[in-house]
Amino acid sequence: MKPILKLYRGYANDEELIVMGHVFKPTKAKDYAFEKKKFKNATSIIRLFRLKTHGNADVYLEHNNSTIHTKTLVDGYFKFCIPVDPNIGHGWIDYEVSIPYGDKKIAVKETFIRPKKENLGIISDIDDTFLVSYTKNPLKKLYHLLFRNVNSRKIFEDVVPHYQALSQSGRTNNEEQNAFFYVSSSEWNLYRFLVKFTEIHQLPKAVLLLKDIKSSLTDFIWSGRGSHNHKFEKIKHILEFYPNLKYVLMGDDSQHDPYLYEAICKIFPVNVKAVYIRKTGTQEKKKVSEALKNLETLNVSTCYFTNSSEAIAHSKSIGLIL
Repeated sequence: MKPILKLYRGYANDEELIVMGHVFKPTKAKDYAFEKKKFKNATSIIRLFRLKTHGNADVYLEHNNSTIHTKTLVDGYFKFCIPVDPNIGHGWIDYEVSIPYGDKKIAVKETFIRPKKENLGIISDIDDTFLVSYTKNPLKKLYHLLFRNVNSRKIFEDVVPHYQALSQSGRTNNEEQNAFFYVSSSEWNLYRFLVKFTEIHQLPKAVLLLKDIKSSLTDFIWSGRGSHNHKFEKIKHILEFYPNLKYVLMGDDSQHDPYLYEAICKIFPVNVKAVYIRKTGTQEKKKVSEALKNLETLNVSTCYFTNSSEAIAHSKSIGLIL
């Protein structure tokens, strides 16, 4: 049986290219089947958390007419941080990674984004920001993850036109889009599920930055929970990696997004144009409202909304979208 090579969307600035993925040991288990329903879907999801990673595996990246070699970390994860070809252009660009298999190789292609300096950067949470996830009710969240396949999972109304408008904000060429990043506390195990969901609903193509991969049923039960420090660090990294972009931050009030975004705006006082927080209950949360009011004093426009139609109206009122 062949080892499994999984690639994720990467990103680049004017100096550096970052691409990443995982290598897994061979398995007889089938890959996640998007069309499965009920218990068959649950079986597919659970399999995603039982994959065995391949530590110290050889990995090769083709870039700028050269082959770059590295090895996976203990958990099978690899990440190339290398000088970028300055003539490679902008937008979404293909890259190729391979691993050896006997006297042959297994090669996989993915894409990375290289935005222009004048573009907008949009950083969005996933669960209960655009994917209805019931984060405040762990049992209900687990039920929907297990027994609702990707085709039957729900998206909040009017999210898609809002995100699509943001992706074209300030762009004169319809083929050129602003850089989108989906940063979540979900693990890399759910990467294909999340990408498929965004494709089904025609959300903007984005770089996904998720939590470390898990490989046990215990980890699966606690999927998406625990410390959110990784989200703060990943968002901070994006703003450091692209210091010339202006940003829109999208989240919800079910967990820590408002306070993570408040901290980010304090560290990067000239980079963030607007913060959007979705209400997951019937009432505004006092602490969330206070955090957003504090951001207004830093000249960051904020919107605490129930329906995405409100967020769209706000984006139009501040000139983010037409």
